[in-house]
Amino acid sequence: MTNTQPENQPASRQDLLDFFASLNINTKTHDHEAVFTVDESHKIKQDLPGGHTKNLFLKDKKGNVILVVCINDTEVDLKSFHKKYACGRVSFGNADLLWERLGVRPGSVTPFALFNDRNEHKVQLVLDSHLLEWELLNFHPLENTATTAIARDDLLTFFKATGHEPTIVKLEKTEEAV
Repeated sequence: MTNTQPENQPASRQDLLDFFASLNINTKTHDHEAVFTVDESHKIKQDLPGGHTKNLFLKDKKGNVILVVCINDTEVDLKSFHKKYACGRVSFGNADLLWERLGVRPGSVTPFALFNDRNEHKVQLVLDSHLLEWELLNFHPLENTATTAIARDDLLTFFKATGHEPTIVKLEKTEEAV
């Protein structure tokens, strides 16, 4: 596949969908009003089958950038995250870093944005183990005005094609972490 975006310009939704097609990955995209939070997306989710997700763009004290992908109702304890995933203490990455690393704006964080990191591999990928229990998963296609459904196995194929090997972690808070 040829790269159609200019130098330093992030991929468009169409670039992403073309990449899926080049990998023989079938997806279904639903357009909707812009949503910025998990709470805002509840009315959209009721009409879409599959697992609905949230994505956390984090950075640790060592400068590592980490994308955490989980089911939307997963409670992630950021204070103990570094104990489950070998990294320094984490905080949310800012909008400038998000744009620099993944080429998306706040409210549009998605694992599909790893498409924009496929050459540099500066973002580490962490998946919650519960995410993989779903056969169909839903994510923004680089913009928060649509949701794209993808089969779990196709998502893993996408990660491999972008050069991102996910680390699988059980993220749900445990009693000892509370």
